Amino acid sequence: MAGPVPAVHALLNYGKDANVRHNAGHDGEMVMNFSGKHVVATGGTGALGTAVVGGLLAAGGRCTVPYVHEAEAQRFPYSGDPNVTLVAVADLADEAMVAKVYGGLTLWASIHIAGGFAPGKVAETGQAALMAQLESNLVSCFLCCRAAINAMQGSGRIVNVAARPALEWRSGAGMTAYTVSKTGVAALTVSLAEEVAKDGILVNAVAPSIMDTSANRKAMPKADFDKWPKVEEVAATILFLASPDNRVTRGAIVPVYGKS
Repeated sequence: MAGPVPAVHALLNYGKDANVRHNAGHDGEMVMNFSGKHVVATGGTGALGTAVVGGLLAAGGRCTVPYVHEAEAQRFPYSGDPNVTLVAVADLADEAMVAKVYGGLTLWASIHIAGGFAPGKVAETGQAALMAQLESNLVSCFLCCRAAINAMQGSGRIVNVAARPALEWRSGAGMTAYTVSKTGVAALTVSLAEEVAKDGILVNAVAPSIMDTSANRKAMPKADFDKWPKVEEVAATILFLASPDNRVTRGAIVPVYGKS
């Protein structure tokens, strides 16, 4: 993944001309092109989602962005962009809500960032808390994958967001319900990738460590922030996996750990 990622960073300079072309730049690198392509980005109003949507718009894409939290939608910097459609939903683990988002769309890609985090040891986690993690992370991702496949015609890309504990289970101690849910996302990604490869749909996921966001800095003020991956860096990997330039990668769970 090291090769394509620097090229994608060009998309994250949000003030640039939105008509980014898929041609060799002055340095010979290729620049992603989503011109004429419609992409759903769940969780698109959050920190990582905003970076992803900004990159898609800079590359000429159109985005449908479902959101749950009104406050995030209010401060979302692309809410007035003509190529962005915001859709209010109560719960992406609800099949009817997912149908509302994807109904009538013809998609190139679907990027599934929406989810939730709750720490807790097994001895302190009841069934309701476990199910909340499974629904917000795994069930929502499953339903959106299903809807996306049915909205794609001929080919497409799906990118899910797992997490480091999905690859390194021992690191999930103290947040086991979350780890189980994100491990499910990883398993879903790999099995679905095999299922739809023959249809020209490539399915992958990224697995971030703790990302450098204002919320995470506030929660862990003594951490070494320089080691955390930036949301723009994680977004760059997502954008490559979702792009037409990704012609062969499928079934991958890509670690995006930065220096952590």
